[in-house]
Amino acid sequence: MLAGQDGVETAAVNEAGLRVAARDDAVLHGLGLRLEPRDGAFIAHIPDAATARALAAHLGVSLSARTASVRRTTKETDIALAVDLDGEGAKVSTGVHFFDHMLEQIARHAGISLTVSCEGDVEVDAHHTIEDVCLALGDALRTALGDKRGIGRFGFALPMDETRASVWIDLSGRPYFRFDGEIPGERVGDFPVEMCPHAFRSISETLKASIHVEVDGENAHHMIESCFKAFGRALRQAVRVEDEALPSTKGVL
Repeated sequence: MLAGQDGVETAAVNEAGLRVAARDDAVLHGLGLRLEPRDGAFIAHIPDAATARALAAHLGVSLSARTASVRRTTKETDIALAVDLDGEGAKVSTGVHFFDHMLEQIARHAGISLTVSCEGDVEVDAHHTIEDVCLALGDALRTALGDKRGIGRFGFALPMDETRASVWIDLSGRPYFRFDGEIPGERVGDFPVEMCPHAFRSISETLKASIHVEVDGENAHHMIESCFKAFGRALRQAVRVEDEALPSTKGVL
């Protein structure tokens, strides 16, 4: 419908957003798109991934996917990890079953696709596996974000049950981490309780983001799970494509 019409321009951002411009607003009105007048044209920004892909295919425009894969191999772990910020679903196997469940929570609540395979020295301790997977995850997320143009940058979440967990994220390019809360006990299943804050610290280091986590409750399982769910929800807001601008006055993130 748009293809071949004079005065129509497209700019492929990525699978989370497509910018379409036309000199005649009737062209875009016909697609039911929300319009924004700019520089003598009418701009329609489509933030929905499925709609953007369908429209891009119709226009013959190639979209650059926000994806990344990381291979991390040490004497302690061998990790293959991939993310798609505009995909969905999780396939996770780390050898630490509760941790697998937590990574699945991140993927589900962040609205991303996550694939993780890890062979680690879990017969010694789960520490190396959890730490190294989170370092790889932060690295993959940072790579998939590219220059971060158009993203929300900030995110926060506050889920509540008998447990209260709050997570704030700033994809600033500067790693900083703070954790406030006391999680009772030593282990939840095969997951050491002390690794909950360490997991987010590791993500912060390689994602190069400011991450603040607060949690309060009584049940260790619920407290840890709430942290991971809240992180996913906050990440969902921060990586969402909102426009074309870089969310920083410095000109770089």
